[in-house]
Amino acid sequence: MKILVTGVAGQLGHDVVNELVTRGHQPIGTDLEENYAGIADNSPVTTAPYYSLDLTKEDDVFRLLSDLKPDAVIHCAAWTAVDAAEDEDKKDLVYAINESATSYLASACKACGAKMMYISTDYVFNGQGDQPWEPDCKDYAPLNVYGDSKLKGELAVSSILDKYFIVRIAWVFGVNGKNFIKTMLNVGKNHDQLKVVCDQVGTPTYTYDLARLLVDMIESDKYGYYHATNEGGFISWYDFTLEIFRQAIQMGHEEYKDRLSVSPVTTKEYGVSKAARPFNSRLSKQKLVDNGFTPLPDWKDALARYLKEIEF
Repeated sequence: MKILVTGVAGQLGHDVVNELVTRGHQPIGTDLEENYAGIADNSPVTTAPYYSLDLTKEDDVFRLLSDLKPDAVIHCAAWTAVDAAEDEDKKDLVYAINESATSYLASACKACGAKMMYISTDYVFNGQGDQPWEPDCKDYAPLNVYGDSKLKGELAVSSILDKYFIVRIAWVFGVNGKNFIKTMLNVGKNHDQLKVVCDQVGTPTYTYDLARLLVDMIESDKYGYYHATNEGGFISWYDFTLEIFRQAIQMGHEEYKDRLSVSPVTTKEYGVSKAARPFNSRLSKQKLVDNGFTPLPDWKDALARYLKEIEF
């Protein structure tokens, strides 16, 4: 298939293009920069066909899809800076990227007959309780601008298209870009004590594993809403941090051993975020199994493989 992938300079878009090439598909990447601006790792995404595209420009979106006539679009691009999205001078841009651009893509997909996959987030829910959110739950109540803008993107896709996948993910990490793991490893080198929130619960998602699932899905016609994270149960950010340093030390990174201490704190005690954060990011993934898709590996296994891929 010929598949357009947005946001290829980001963590997920990078891995999705590489997986598509591995499967023999024809990926076409887009992002804002004139040329591909992701990590220069010599993987297929660095040489795949690429178009500079501002997704907030409706005419440009329609023109590109009309010219390319893709079989499918995997929409990874998004505004993901959750705290910055709360700034008054950023809100219009956040909605332009997460809502309007998504709507333009969906309409362009409808016009050319392409199926569409929209990558969303648990932030469309209110983050309360302790039960995993079901993918077909419609009890939307986003806590912040980012969550609201992603929800409006979801609603645009579902109202415009019949052939769509909406895939909600959480706690994402990949080789191409910034993420929680890289932040912790870097901060841990310069601080003897770290405080990490212990009352926000979810499961990490490795983009390399996720990309393989997303390609499985786009090759099918099992449309609808899905949730996708790695397996291995639900943990807090504090639990995740402990495992990151445990594995790093096990790999031989003695700079963290016997010096660094990690302490649990509540979200209220931490008190840094401008945006309200969900306490409950648990996502039910049973629907993947029910529809014949292979779940992602255990998050500890994903973390081990990831740490071998990055330099720190």
